[in-house]
Amino acid sequence: QVQLVESGGGLVQAGGSLRLSCAASGLTFSSYTMGWFRQAPGKEREFVAAISRSGPSTKLPDSMKGRFTISRDNAKNTVYLQMNSLNPEDTAVYYCAAAQRVFWHYWVSRPEEYAFWGQGTQVTVSS
Repeated sequence: QVQLVESGGGLVQAGGSLRLSCAASGLTFSSYTMGWFRQAPGKEREFVAAISRSGPSTKLPDSMKGRFTISRDNAKNTVYLQMNSLNPEDTAVYYCAAAQRVFWHYWVSRPEEYAFWGQGTQVTVSS
C-alpha cells in the first residue's frame, strides 16, 4: 500500500520560511518522479514543483523560482520543499504526489499524471 505523508506545515509570518517533507512508503521511491502541488480555498490545484527520480532535474513555475526549492533523499524515501520569502498568497494545503514516469517538463505540472497523493499539510502565511 502506497503512502505519502506530508509534514512541516504550519503558521508563519510573511517573509518567513518553512520546509515541507513528504515521506513515502510502499513503493520503490527512486522509480518515481515526485511533485508538490497546492490548493487554496475556492481555487484549483496548482503546480508547485517537481523533481526527477534521481534528482538532477527539477521544474518550478516562474513565480516560485528563487523562493522555493525541491529536493529529495532517496535513501530516506523523502522529498522536500523548502519555501522562503513566503507571502499570504502562498497560503494553501500543500500536497506531494508520485508518478512512475520519467521526468519530462511537458507533463510534470499536470496533477492528473500523478498516481499517488498524500493527504496534504496546511500552510498559512499571515500578513
